[in-house]
Amino acid sequence: MNSVSKRNSEGMLISGGEAVIREKDVSAAAGSASVQNGKAAAGRKRRAAASGFSVRYLVAAAMLSAVAVVLQYIEFSIPVMPSFIKLDLSDLPSLIGSFAMGPLWGGAIAGIKNLLHMMASQSGGVGELANFLINAAFVMTAGFIYQFNRTRKGALIGSFVGAAAAALISVPINYFIVYPFYTAFMPMDAIINAYKVIFPGIQDGNLLQCLLVFNLPFTFVKSLLSVVIVLLVYKRISPLIHGAGRRS
Repeated sequence: MNSVSKRNSEGMLISGGEAVIREKDVSAAAGSASVQNGKAAAGRKRRAAASGFSVRYLVAAAMLSAVAVVLQYIEFSIPVMPSFIKLDLSDLPSLIGSFAMGPLWGGAIAGIKNLLHMMASQSGGVGELANFLINAAFVMTAGFIYQFNRTRKGALIGSFVGAAAAALISVPINYFIVYPFYTAFMPMDAIINAYKVIFPGIQDGNLLQCLLVFNLPFTFVKSLLSVVIVLLVYKRISPLIHGAGRRS
């Protein structure tokens, strides 16, 4: 009887152990399923957030591009430059986009602006191409540097470097692309004489000197003017791009 009872008792213990193990397995499975459900929910939230930001950024880019086109038509001459060189502030929206959404967005806004402006172009797209290259060099450089130091100091450093990049690249772009196109409508001597009226020290036939003395500093100062305005308004308009609860 004792031996049978012991075996029965051992059998009951073994059965109880199996039940405990099974309960642990069920609990572990439930925990694993809960973790997986949590990860799936987090993934859905991330995708929804990313989708929301993508839509918001697309809308913001479209609005900034439209503003840039309007600003491109608001241009005026300044006394220290030949009359055929105009000042406008159409770089502003692409610089805002580059700081707020990243350098690629800034370059995209610069591209869209010039594509839209090309519909009323008087330069066969040459002026728009030059504007895009110079504008993109400015805002993408500034935005790229700002990504690594998202402070006012980082914005200033990026802007100064971007303005310098735009000024430097403007020289070969004007020399090899823009002014050769202008000579179809105005002789090169007449173009250079327009510079000589302002600064008689320009040598005859020396287009490169004209670009270095006038266009390079003009592009640099024009870019810095955009920087000053952006730094004044950026904090106010940043929530419109990122959402009311977020600032950068």
